[in-house]
Amino acid sequence: MRVRIRSARLVDPRRRQEELADLLIADGRIVGRGPAPDFHADHTIEAEGLVVCPGLIDTFARLREPGFEYRATLASELKAAVRGGITRVVTPPDTDPPLDEAGLVEMLRFRSEALGLAHVHPVGALTLGLKGERLSEMALLAEVGCVALGQADVPIADSLSLFRAFQYAATFDLPVWLTASDPWLAAAGCAHDGEVAARLGLPGIPACAETIALARLLELARATGVRLHVQHLSSAASLPLLAQAKASGLPVSASVSALHLACSEHDIGHFDTHTHVIPPLRSQADRAALAQAVAEGLIDVIDSNHTPVDDDAKAVPFAESEPGATGLELLLPLTLAWGRERGLDLAAALAPITDHPARLLGQEDVGHLGEGAVADLCLFDPEARWQVTPESLASLGKNTPLLGQTVQGRVVATLVAGRPVFSR
Repeated sequence: MRVRIRSARLVDPRRRQEELADLLIADGRIVGRGPAPDFHADHTIEAEGLVVCPGLIDTFARLREPGFEYRATLASELKAAVRGGITRVVTPPDTDPPLDEAGLVEMLRFRSEALGLAHVHPVGALTLGLKGERLSEMALLAEVGCVALGQADVPIADSLSLFRAFQYAATFDLPVWLTASDPWLAAAGCAHDGEVAARLGLPGIPACAETIALARLLELARATGVRLHVQHLSSAASLPLLAQAKASGLPVSASVSALHLACSEHDIGHFDTHTHVIPPLRSQADRAALAQAVAEGLIDVIDSNHTPVDDDAKAVPFAESEPGATGLELLLPLTLAWGRERGLDLAAALAPITDHPARLLGQEDVGHLGEGAVADLCLFDPEARWQVTPESLASLGKNTPLLGQTVQGRVVATLVAGRPVFSR
């Protein structure tokens, strides 16, 4: 099918370019820019006043299948993804059962592809059952489509087991994606170990739970040469460690969740369980430091850390509630808010959710608007404001601290390989 997107504000984060033009698509790929009067389209999308950018890529979103269908389904969450302008979703292995077998990965990919919405890229389990003991068949998991190996938020306590896992992954040049969290320092906590937790009497998770774990990950990566991606950092104290590792040439990257760029420990308020997330929302100083680190490129990627949780699991005392917040449909407006706060142009603001994650996944034909790129596209109105309500979210998870708030930036249409999968 040949598609013309007319009079669009084209924003290409990879080339840091912005222009007003038509975008021309044929056979699922971008073939040029208009006006090109000799290009005969089968379908025309009027985009005056809209931004057209590469489809967003979310590098951490729990889709809850298999095993947790009572919280969300592939259909509901991928529908939420395309409503949020997301065309590719990386999902962690902490399903039930975990993604530690090739057959489970193949089934997940088959079911997601059959829906015809956003692409799903699974992360395979680094260890069997995520138990941190026996290694999974990493090479086989990679063969059936896993983009990396990881543990979701489940730490490997035994340093020798982690060392062996890194060695094995490095042998096959397989990337490892992990969360930096010391299992003993973090086990009993539910909030940042700071003034808010102390005032509310909540057990805290100190920042050193992250920095101690991060230092261990970086040292083991240095010893093995594994390609390491550290998921959703939360503490300013982690940033010098990351900077030093990158400066020394370690193949390491990092992400932060959009929620950690928008909220802090003060949003807990009167025990709002929607703010109970892992890692915890930390101080205002941490939030500001993380926001600056993304702007400077030290942190590479912004993810949603999308974790749908049922209402019953949130309708309990804060410390007993299930951690997690919905984020697929909020990734774009929260990222745009971060970009405005930092004084960035649109191309720079969109890079951590388009170009940078595409590079992280090693997919050079997505994440930009150059000729030959796959026509995974997001069309949004950067000025549109909308209220976050349970009814406005397609995800079955309505758990977000932003409920009742107004955000700016709304997706109008999403295309996957030139095919419209969502239109408002």
